[in-house]
Amino acid sequence: MHIGIVTSEFPPDIGGVETYAVEFAKALAEIGYRVSVFVHFRHAPVALPGIEVFPVLQFSRRIDRLTLQQYPVDAWHVMNAAHSWLSLDTDKPVVVSIHGNDFLNPYPLTGRPAFARSALWRFSKLLRPLDIRLGKLLTAHTMRQALPRTRIILSNSRYTEQVFLAKYPECEGKTLVAQVGVGQSFLESPLLSNNNAVPQLLTVSRLSELRKNVDKALEALSRLQTDFDFRYTVIGDGTFKADLEQLAQRFGLSEKVDFAGRLPIEQVIETMRHADLFILPSSILADSHEGFGIVYLEAAACGTPSLATRQAGAVEAIQEGESGFFVDEPTVDAIEIALKAFLQGDIRFAPENCRAFAENFTWRRVVQQALPFYSSEAD
Repeated sequence: MHIGIVTSEFPPDIGGVETYAVEFAKALAEIGYRVSVFVHFRHAPVALPGIEVFPVLQFSRRIDRLTLQQYPVDAWHVMNAAHSWLSLDTDKPVVVSIHGNDFLNPYPLTGRPAFARSALWRFSKLLRPLDIRLGKLLTAHTMRQALPRTRIILSNSRYTEQVFLAKYPECEGKTLVAQVGVGQSFLESPLLSNNNAVPQLLTVSRLSELRKNVDKALEALSRLQTDFDFRYTVIGDGTFKADLEQLAQRFGLSEKVDFAGRLPIEQVIETMRHADLFILPSSILADSHEGFGIVYLEAAACGTPSLATRQAGAVEAIQEGESGFFVDEPTVDAIEIALKAFLQGDIRFAPENCRAFAENFTWRRVVQQALPFYSSEAD
């Protein structure tokens, strides 16, 4: 069987949905399916064993439906709710994976007319604001029509399913909580005791979303730096990286905090293995939330516990007392209290327990829940 995956997130870009898309594709290929992945035409080339990657999409339904008709697949799997339009334009089964932000604040704007690729291309700069405005309206309208027509909607968490059905009650009975997996490269990394003389703290995140609350973690640590020694590494890049670096300087943390930028996955794993605590106390916003939080599982797989907010999908990604602990609200005061408890040794975790929890999440298990819905004979 030939599965076509349509995605707006894929490596070498980094992020939770990018990880989901590539690991799902790899698991399908390992099972024996033929897998073709369709990404934006400007996407950086990537070579993956057993997987064909086609950079052909414009992220516009008007154009992409004609492009995808040229590829003879047996079923489609779209990795972002904004691509669910495909269920309206094909007679093949369509499976959708949802993550949270993709349906709360739809992106990419697949409903846009794409004037730059039409007879009006000469006026595309002038028409760009209209293209975006129409894109937002038409993408939301098309999703409302298309999502109930899909074969199944795979949710990355129970929380995401709950939020999705509140917004799309017409999809009741169409959803399945498949959750996520964790990559073998994380699970196969040697465990360490992580009893560093100077506690090593770590955050891995895109630095383009304020809801990640890296700024609050910095402020909390600034209050603790007189009484505790520590080193805090922040891996990732984004819009707010420079602001966060300036904030660390203002808090007097320059000698204790390292903004490492984007790193290869091998270095991320190595840093996670040596960290004592992973920190990511994300918030819930009206149009954005932590749908699951694969990175918490990745840290646990490396034997490192996490500090998160008891909200959204993080509650399912961390086993309290075994692979991490929570603050009830992501305030600076709450984060300071939690970090102080950890730094003074009141809270301890065993690397073996962290990994044991992560081992419950495999990509093969996620994929196997989708397989019955690829068949044209499925109900």
